[in-house]
Amino acid sequence: MNLSAKKAQLAASTVNDPRWASVAARNPEADGSFYYAVKTTGVYCRPSCAARLARPENIGFYTTREEAEKAGFRPCKRCQPDRPSLLEQYAAKVTQACRIIETSETAPGLEDLARYVGASPYHFHRVFRQITGLTPKQYAAAQREKRVRHELGYGGADGTVTDAIFDAGYSSNSRFYEKSNKILGMTPSRYRAGGADAEIRFAIGECSLGSILVAQSERGICAIFLGDDPGKLARDLQDSFPHANLIGGDGDFEQLVANVVGFIEAPDIGLDLPLDIRGTTFQQRVWQVLREIPVGETASYTDIAKRIGSPKAMRAVAQACATNALAVAIPCHRVVRHDGALSGYRWGVERKRALLEKEAEGVAQA
Repeated sequence: MNLSAKKAQLAASTVNDPRWASVAARNPEADGSFYYAVKTTGVYCRPSCAARLARPENIGFYTTREEAEKAGFRPCKRCQPDRPSLLEQYAAKVTQACRIIETSETAPGLEDLARYVGASPYHFHRVFRQITGLTPKQYAAAQREKRVRHELGYGGADGTVTDAIFDAGYSSNSRFYEKSNKILGMTPSRYRAGGADAEIRFAIGECSLGSILVAQSERGICAIFLGDDPGKLARDLQDSFPHANLIGGDGDFEQLVANVVGFIEAPDIGLDLPLDIRGTTFQQRVWQVLREIPVGETASYTDIAKRIGSPKAMRAVAQACATNALAVAIPCHRVVRHDGALSGYRWGVERKRALLEKEAEGVAQA
């Protein structure tokens, strides 16, 4: 084999390696997953290195920087792959900023937090969101919500509801009561009583996926469970709302269950029902993006993480999907692995497959 043919073969091998695409795109998300070395310069770099791109036949890939150095390459002075990345350097300070937010009586401003980290407010805001999945303001709001749940709950103080609201960091009663239903799913006094006397109507029916339970609070549909055992579905509802007054549905309510079943059998008809969605700020952001995925289409966990502005939060996205209590209404079945394969589903992978097949058939017939 002559020299030109050998170079062409090496170039083809590099270009066909999936890591080459990250190097060519200077993808910062690939930093830390591998390093590439340039034979003609004797240096190794991060995938995101801004240096001029070397010819593919001169590039080699290494899993760790130790492997690259053992092979005789030295770290690039531009991207400094032997040092923590900027994101890693900021991670510790963002963690400290989170602790400040968590322990402050009033949420510190963006400029104060950025000054503490030693960055511009714009850059700190972007890095904070990339690392935590939330903006500093959203993180502070989530902490207030967590604190007020504790103050009103069984482990909290014995003061009044007003005391609990102010102790949690809200500046006024009115500001909290504007959002109390979304945060607690009920009034603060009822939450303090453990949700006692809250009425939830439910009914259990059958569909092509097995048994289905639909439950509705005063705010809207609060649970859609799928399974094989109607009794277990009822017990799961009791576990989800242990202090609520569960009421078996009458004929009118069973018609609502029929509407949900009809949507499962023919997804293209849509499901226009009020929903009682309860979850953390992060979960609600994920669930909102899931509801924007069109019928017949799918998105990967990575896609969802990018859409909410947190490209590295794939595991947190998967966890949010797993805690979704509103099957089909919040279509977590439309989320797949990056290679298109089906992964875990709260109500079973086979049901996930069946739902996607029904949606694909409906789109094809439209």
